[in-house]
Amino acid sequence: VQLQASGGGLVQTGESLKLSCAVSGITLEDYAIGWFRRPPGDEREGISSIMNIGDSTYYSDSVNGRFTISRDNAKKMVYLQMNTLKPEDTAVYYCAAGFRVPEASPLLPLWYEAWSQGTQVTVSS
Repeated sequence: VQLQASGGGLVQTGESLKLSCAVSGITLEDYAIGWFRRPPGDEREGISSIMNIGDSTYYSDSVNGRFTISRDNAKKMVYLQMNTLKPEDTAVYYCAAGFRVPEASPLLPLWYEAWSQGTQVTVSS
């Protein structure tokens, strides 16, 4: 299983970015995909996930209403549209795949087996 995250960059407060996660080696529709981030000097945080069944989506309070997760199973891609970015969104972002992610706790990293390398997002004030 391989995941490759891309799309990070340097933006100003209020601007948008779209992250992409390319997935290979699995049938994407069998897996939940999560987006996580690690701010400088802080712990990894789960921010969004999309389930394999029903495409239910989940967001952390910190990004709810600003970020949107989506998936294209045919292209084996998952996206994270990030709008109204804030300096506190500065972090390294990762995508991850999980086979048995419970909907009761979809943002916990322990449920995800395969991880991408990170892509840096920096939001200047």
